[in-house]
This record gives sequence, C-alpha cells and structure tokens, in this order.
Amino acid sequence: MFSESIIELYNKFRIYFYMQVFAKFEKREASLTTVESYSIECIKALGEPTVQEFAIMMGISAPNAAYKVNALVQKGYIEKIQDENDRREFHLRPTKKFWDYYNVSYSYVKTVEARCKKRFSKEDLAKFEEMVKIITTELMPELDTRKFTKTGFENHVSIGEVEE
Repeated sequence: MFSESIIELYNKFRIYFYMQVFAKFEKREASLTTVESYSIECIKALGEPTVQEFAIMMGISAPNAAYKVNALVQKGYIEKIQDENDRREFHLRPTKKFWDYYNVSYSYVKTVEARCKKRFSKEDLAKFEEMVKIITTELMPELDTRKFTKTGFENHVSIGEVEE
C-alpha cells in the first residue's frame, strides 16, 4: 500500500537521524533537548523567521517561543539578526553549530540519493523528483511555511482543519 511505503521511508530517515543523535548523547556531545531539536528544525524550515513567526508555526505563545529561542541562542544553535528595514525585529538564523547538527541527517539523505542514482534511471529519478515536489507543494498545503509569516497567517489552515 502506498501510504505504508511513505510511512516506512519517513520512519527510516527518522530512525537513522535518532540513531546518530543518541550516539552523540552516549559520547556526551549533544546539548539539545527533544523540544529544542524540534524547535530548531522548524526555525530552519521557516528560513530565518522572526520569533513571532516561529510562535505562530508552533502554535505557542510569543513568550514561550522567546524562551525556546533564547535557550537555542545561549547554546549557540541560532543567532538573532536585526532586520535591516525594521530595526525592532530580529530574524532567527541557524549557526554553524546547527548546520553541523543538521548534517547528521542530511548526510544520510545524500547517501540514499547516491544509491538511488545507481539503482534508478535518470527518467525514473526525474519523475520521482517531480512527484515529491507536487506532494510537498500542492498536497501538503497546511505545511506551506509561507502561511506562518505575519502576512500569510490570516490564511493559515490549522492542523485540525486538514482537508482530504
């Protein structure tokens, strides 16, 4: 069944990531809590959001988001960059420390990509890429990160309102 294949693919990527993260915990190299890990992944997905935009995406209060952001800043995973147009606003940008953390999972994606290139034809890969782009841009509208910005929030579909 197609849904089972999608779930299995997703789970395998997650499991590999967790294996790598837990190995770092074993060596005492990891410094992020689970919630902080989720938070930084969402910040990265939004592409340098403000604290307010991060709060909207996560469905949490601005003070709660600020608390999580400050913890990530203190740990060196993100930095606050002042907006050039509105000096009162700050954008959240992942640091090199974050990218080192993120590359734990990204490197495995590159490994799987290389294996796919050996296993499948260029035509099959192009079709697969086209399908994934359609899935992520058209068939998952509730996860369109543009909806979590101040200007896009008015049109935001809440998680409970997923259309089928």
